[in-house]
Amino acid sequence: MPARTGAEYIAGLRERAADIYIGGERVPDVTGHPAFAGGLRTIAGLLDLQHDPAWRDEMVYTSPSTGDPVGLSFIMPRDGDDLKRRRKMMSNWALASCGMMGRTPDFLNVAVMSMAAGADYCGQNRPEFKRNILDYYEYIRENDIVMTHTLVNLQRSRAVGATPFDDRTEVALSVVNETGAGIVVRGARVLATLGPLSDEIAVYPARTRRVPAGEEGKYAFGFAIPCDTDGLKFQCRDTVDLGRSHFDHPAGSRFEEMDAIVFFDDVLVPWERVFLYNDVARCNQWGERTNRNAHTGHQVVTKNVVKCEFMLGLATLMVDTLGSGDLPAAQQLIAELIENLEITKALLAASEAQASVDEWGIFCPDYRPLLVARKQMITMYPRMAEILHLLGSSSLMALPSEADLNGPLAADIHRYLDTDTATAAERIRLFRLAWDVSCSAFGGRQTLYERYFGGDAARNAALLYQIYDRTAARDMVQEFLSLE
Repeated sequence: MPARTGAEYIAGLRERAADIYIGGERVPDVTGHPAFAGGLRTIAGLLDLQHDPAWRDEMVYTSPSTGDPVGLSFIMPRDGDDLKRRRKMMSNWALASCGMMGRTPDFLNVAVMSMAAGADYCGQNRPEFKRNILDYYEYIRENDIVMTHTLVNLQRSRAVGATPFDDRTEVALSVVNETGAGIVVRGARVLATLGPLSDEIAVYPARTRRVPAGEEGKYAFGFAIPCDTDGLKFQCRDTVDLGRSHFDHPAGSRFEEMDAIVFFDDVLVPWERVFLYNDVARCNQWGERTNRNAHTGHQVVTKNVVKCEFMLGLATLMVDTLGSGDLPAAQQLIAELIENLEITKALLAASEAQASVDEWGIFCPDYRPLLVARKQMITMYPRMAEILHLLGSSSLMALPSEADLNGPLAADIHRYLDTDTATAAERIRLFRLAWDVSCSAFGGRQTLYERYFGGDAARNAALLYQIYDRTAARDMVQEFLSLE
């Protein structure tokens, strides 16, 4: 099957229903549940872009296996042109959600691609694991599989000295048995964003955490399985899609990608779906050695550029509508958003300009600027939401709804809420968007997501400290100190 349509994707979720729970109830058909409706339509729309004549050339490439058109985010970049084509495709998908969906399918597409490109690394664990990851990459590419992943174990204590593994198999996901058919895993993990809307789930060590040694490496593994696998259950949080109109909740009604805890109740992972196992050091180095972190970082920062630009555009419309653009305070706040956008764009450009062919023959973006950009976004985005608060102030409060515009007080609303540059309806529509992005449950989730989904600021700072080569800078100072 080549690149799928949105309808084919929805039909697949319906036919292979996963075990999903929300609000104390099991969801028999995720495609018919209102909590997931907006996000489902958006993901389906992304896949439909692959078939839109106006977008098709930027969204697909020719499969090296079948000659069919497949999603461009699956491509193994061999030169700078491939890298830029992939970035353009990822930018198109980010634009469709204004950068508000962090786990569109391209994220894991590039993750699996990089692991397959470095298949020899898996083969050094066990020879069959090389074939497993190559076969899996071809499977998801040729069937346009939508994936989620879960990386972090739940923990009962964050006291000094405690680790996510203190509770062992009662909490942390671990291997509890081996059979001729595969490994059996038990435990729980967070945070499967897009989980209820995905076909498959990948499980591997997080970029910002390390697998512990001991106990025969039972925490050391990497695998992927269908979301409808027996014993696999998804517990969703409350939805931020409140079932309101696009006018009332323009972001929340469209971009609910849902987050879930994943319970593994003695889940059998077939051997052909295991990519690494029982090798702590190799699991901990997997992301770095295969450059998975660089490729997923390329997707994340591409999305962040779009998100920064959207926040700048939203703030600009707010000050234009209120007529506050000449105020020095407003200009200072807008300038801060411009700085955020330009810094993020520059770091993305630097990663591509400094890209090189890695040991696996893949043209890989430079990870260092991407890690800086990701770390910056952790602090930049909460501030961007705050800037919307400061620019909007009272205009974000007591906003009429779409129904109010046609209700008993409609005449008063239209009379008193217009501005010199916008009608009352235009003003309300704009500020409901600003409120949804920065104040609503959707907006709060966005801020929390950007703070933590890629690891907290301290962990990212430690990673940057560890990987950044400071030798030349140190030598420059040493040379100066040695002058007579």
